[in-house]
Amino acid sequence: MFHQISSTLLENKRLSIPLLSAPATSPTSSISSNSRSTSSEVDESPRDSGHFELQDHVKCQSPCVPFSGSFSYRSLAVLSGHVGSVSCLALCGEFILSASQGKDIIVWQQPDLRPFTKFGQGDGSIKALVTVGNKVFTAHQDSRIRVWKVSRRSENVFRLVDTLPTTKDYLGKFMKQSNYVQTRRHHKRLWIEHADSISCLAFSNGLIYSGSWDKTLKVWRISDLKCIESIKAHDDAINGLVACNGIVYSASADGKIKAWGKEGKSSHCLKGILEGHKDVSLNSVIVSEDGRWVYGGGSDGFVMGWQGSCGDVQNQIESWKLVCETKAHQMAVLSMCLMGEMLCSGSADKSIGIWKREAFGKLCKVGIISGHEGPVKCLQASPNNVGGGFMLYSGGLDKSLRVWWVPKPSNNREEETTEEKSIILC
Repeated sequence: MFHQISSTLLENKRLSIPLLSAPATSPTSSISSNSRSTSSEVDESPRDSGHFELQDHVKCQSPCVPFSGSFSYRSLAVLSGHVGSVSCLALCGEFILSASQGKDIIVWQQPDLRPFTKFGQGDGSIKALVTVGNKVFTAHQDSRIRVWKVSRRSENVFRLVDTLPTTKDYLGKFMKQSNYVQTRRHHKRLWIEHADSISCLAFSNGLIYSGSWDKTLKVWRISDLKCIESIKAHDDAINGLVACNGIVYSASADGKIKAWGKEGKSSHCLKGILEGHKDVSLNSVIVSEDGRWVYGGGSDGFVMGWQGSCGDVQNQIESWKLVCETKAHQMAVLSMCLMGEMLCSGSADKSIGIWKREAFGKLCKVGIISGHEGPVKCLQASPNNVGGGFMLYSGGLDKSLRVWWVPKPSNNREEETTEEKSIILC
């Protein structure tokens, strides 16, 4: 099956090297399962540079994984090579980027899933990454954002070009006392600095958004890498971010998802609050392409969904209503991704849930994927249609990146069986 699916990918889209011209289809964030106010040397999440020699890190898997649903999900490959647990993923052209708490980023090339190169640098583990054009932005536990540029002229290919806040930004603000804010008792920092781990990133309309365990949301302009806003967004750590149609949604350990937007050149302001369960951390947030459905994953194992009214997204925020409360996992939901009407949820219980969005935003269980030997920290679905399904990538605390083929559910069981038979591991 692995060889057949690889061939299908290649036929669907001829690939060139390198290609980092489009942002990831959905923002990637590193998730935590309970709150925390200060960073530490040892990464305790989830809460509740140089060239390297290429080696074969791909192990093809043949066993069929059973589950309580209508399909059998098969692991196409297990990619190893990270020194720490895999914390975040991003798809970029023909590449898959996976980052770990060991400060390393591995670039895997499709369709053969071979390591292309490896890069990474910093004093803190990597919590999130996002790709924009020919740049990669990585968020770190040391409260900094690093900017990497793709260059075929250098041996390392991915070259560190800046760190945010930039030196220029510092020099323009450090002399003025009004630019300092109280972060902790007897501690002050410039408002452009995060005071704790940066847990998540999102990209929208020429801006990078960063959420942190310091409870703030900061806005960075990509054109000059300048921090232009800092928002005291939540009462606890921010765990997830996603942007859609000019609205940015932040999920927090305070149990709320907040929607932020702006009109014209004005600063971002609060557009609405989506309330989760009381005393339950919201660890991740995703939104449908049309901006009508928002889902949050909680530390109690629930996936909650909200529906907005049709029409102007800027005006529909106030009318969000809770439409779904699904007990998805036995332990905390740490990560989620959407592929059309399919929702995938990764959990601390080491499983991945597959769900289909039905009428009124309700979630219908399609199946459960098992295979990881640790909590599933991050998920990313590929937009490529392969054999009547899609490719799903998952990273976990077991230090592995796993590749799955997920069939899209059909009302015709005979059709489903035919699709399964057509994709068999060689």
